[in-house]
Amino acid sequence: MFSKPTHEQAVALAAVFQACHLVDQLANTGGASSQEVKVSMAALLNQSPQSIEDLYGSEQALETGMNAMTLLLNEYQGTELFAPITLVYTLSVLSTERQLNSRPVMLKAVAEGIENANRQALHFSVVHDNVLANIASLYQQTLSTLRQRIQVKGNAMYLQQPGVAERIRCMLFAAVRSAHLWRQLGGKRYHLVLYRKALVKALKH
Repeated sequence: MFSKPTHEQAVALAAVFQACHLVDQLANTGGASSQEVKVSMAALLNQSPQSIEDLYGSEQALETGMNAMTLLLNEYQGTELFAPITLVYTLSVLSTERQLNSRPVMLKAVAEGIENANRQALHFSVVHDNVLANIASLYQQTLSTLRQRIQVKGNAMYLQQPGVAERIRCMLFAAVRSAHLWRQLGGKRYHLVLYRKALVKALKH
């Protein structure tokens, strides 16, 4: 029996959309909301949350992701705010998370690397340059080696800047982390095929 998506699943998926939207912004403009980057990084570094609120704070912090999810899953062909490639990134992230979950050795390396970055963030901040650089390096050593890698498109002038590239890798990592939560909560790929409207409706409950 197919089960319809829940509110918690929809919120976790909105977090994926938000991180993927930040990837698109960084790739095309070189910048993104510092507060939203902070939300994504804090969620990535929190490996033992007690609740969704503990992970993301208030749902208002995911408003951009909720709006992106609402528009893109309603099959709009992109808007001035959200490019269709955000949905493409989201689907790629879900696929990447499944690949990662089937590799226990890589999962352990990821967990250890994130824990190291979390200890570092306690002395600085979750968006300190050193923390971002370490997470980006961890991404290159792990997720970038998977068979199906996430291909980011954008302005070469920004993609070639080390600071921007690091932030993009960090946001992709954060998206994968939220995809992991989505799956833990019972999120399924068929939700994105059969229950798009139900996912959007679940956000509002």
